[in-house]
Amino acid sequence: MDTTLQDPLVGQVLDGRYRVDARIAVGGMATVYRALDTRLDRVLALKVMHPALAADGTFVERFIREAKSVARLSHPNVVQVFDQGTDGSYVYLAMEYVAGCTLRDVLRERGALQPRAALDILEPVLAALGAAHRAGFVHRDMKPENVLIGDDGRVKVADFGLVRSVNTVTSTTGAVLGTVSYLSPEQIDQPGTADARVDVYACGVVLYEMLTGSQPHEGDSPAIVLYKHLHEDVPPPSARVPGLPYELDELVASATARTPDLRPYDAVALLAQTREARGRLSPDQLDAEPPQALTTQYGGAENRTSVIPRSLTSPLPGSAHAGGSPARLLPVDGDEPEQGYHRTSVLQSPPLPPSRRERSSGRPRRGPLLIVAAVLLALGLGAGVWYINSGQFTHVPALLAKTEAQARDRLDQAGLETGKVTYDYSDTVKRGTVISTDPGVGSRIRNHDSVSITVSRGPQTVKVPDVEGWSLGKARARLKSEDLEPGMVTREFSDDVPKGFVISTAPGSGTTLRAGAAIALTVSKGAPVDVPDVSGEDLADAKADLAEAGLKVEVATTRVNSEFDAGQVAKQTPAADSQAAEGDTVTLTVSKGPVMVEVPDVTGDSVDDAKSELEDAGFQVDEDRGLLGLFGDTVKKQSVEGGDTAPKGSTITITIR
Repeated sequence: MDTTLQDPLVGQVLDGRYRVDARIAVGGMATVYRALDTRLDRVLALKVMHPALAADGTFVERFIREAKSVARLSHPNVVQVFDQGTDGSYVYLAMEYVAGCTLRDVLRERGALQPRAALDILEPVLAALGAAHRAGFVHRDMKPENVLIGDDGRVKVADFGLVRSVNTVTSTTGAVLGTVSYLSPEQIDQPGTADARVDVYACGVVLYEMLTGSQPHEGDSPAIVLYKHLHEDVPPPSARVPGLPYELDELVASATARTPDLRPYDAVALLAQTREARGRLSPDQLDAEPPQALTTQYGGAENRTSVIPRSLTSPLPGSAHAGGSPARLLPVDGDEPEQGYHRTSVLQSPPLPPSRRERSSGRPRRGPLLIVAAVLLALGLGAGVWYINSGQFTHVPALLAKTEAQARDRLDQAGLETGKVTYDYSDTVKRGTVISTDPGVGSRIRNHDSVSITVSRGPQTVKVPDVEGWSLGKARARLKSEDLEPGMVTREFSDDVPKGFVISTAPGSGTTLRAGAAIALTVSKGAPVDVPDVSGEDLADAKADLAEAGLKVEVATTRVNSEFDAGQVAKQTPAADSQAAEGDTVTLTVSKGPVMVEVPDVTGDSVDDAKSELEDAGFQVDEDRGLLGLFGDTVKKQSVEGGDTAPKGSTITITIR
């Protein structure tokens, strides 16, 4: 049976705009649907919080705040957030719809990936996380399920914002086992204190899984997996896939160090290490097929190869890694592919022409002379090739991450001169070590030519300016002028700082940071206002009371049954006696009157039977015994006659004699 047919949201239109067409996935906190934005006529993904979480006002408030912040993240590898809203009990996010599959689907169907494919997926993931880290966000739930691979080959990271609002694992069964496999030791040991390095750890685990086809720590229960993350190092991938280069072992070990201080400090730093490791690998090492790769192909209409990025293919000569266009995987013509896909050859040569028949025996034979000439020609060509390839040229040695002195020595040993030495800031390369060379490492170069090197000055540092008391717009502009990024904005009540002005920054003013670091801002909501209780008031009176308190009013489009008469206020949000900022909006829901229920006739019944029947019908019961009914047990009269209607929840008085 199609489970989407049982989903009450499928077919509905949220907020009069988003038509829910199909359910895509169900998670621990939300359900994701494919929907159509009827206003802009575009397909998008709608993430709707589970009703149990949507009833938690604190959770919803943080969810909305984080969604707004993440919506400002503009990065090609981040799933974009378009809109956020509430429709009745549904709290939702409208997000970019990525047609394709997840990395989990790829791993499930392909097993281990070639190193090139794994790095081609990891690099855009790190680019997305790096943008988030520099903006002050931590994902906290990186795993293959949150890496989307589109039909067009783009890699995108999903579930920013929502995961930041959840600091603990609330279950230890089912899908949670897949999540605990990517938790860093500090998330387990000190929940709620995680920083960008927890995402670095998770990415190291994901890389291990892509290279080996399995997770580094496995167990029969989440508790066993958690224990291993706390007390055991992630093993080198080459222990499971013999022959993997040590550069990949080093990359995984660096990212998954159990001590956070030993890891790269954020995804940008890990991305730099990843690119450096890739640069040290040969094409044969990048394209090596791991034995754990599944040989079973996936034919049929749902063939997954169409949703794997082109970069997962090993570049042919002239491919993207060599400066040309990437090689493509094409379906085999005719029958279903036995191996799924094959490469189109760009190096096929025309067949050689058939050799000519030997001349007639009547002509003089020149065979010995031709053999001698051919030998001399081969020797001459060989000497020429040796002179061109070996005697005159060499390659730029590996200099990256070497000190300036080490780089000069290695160039001298290679028979090359040290050219121009320049110095530049770097967030990812240690001070005093080589950032880059010109020509690049591995490039072919004439003997005794010079190689220019760029040496790191370390990260560029700036001091956080004092923007307390500044308007939010001016504070953001000042931070950007100092090469800092305005980060997350939180709002608090303040009796001293006017609404919309900065109360404080984190880190505080005067702190020395790397350029590009994100600064969190706390902005004033203004002085708090006590929200008056207007429940049961006529709508006009309620509006006047709220306006007098300095609050704005919004009337909900839907009306509800309540104990109050039609036209009176049934409920208000925020609730009475809570605090709001001056100018905040209070939403009023108007009553359409109580639900009228037929009153059962209980005259002549025993007191217990009468009370049970009235309460089952939705009424409260009051007993009137008087002096004559102190010892009676029979209902002689009821305040509302049987068969008449009364508001549900109202009180029916029974007279006992």
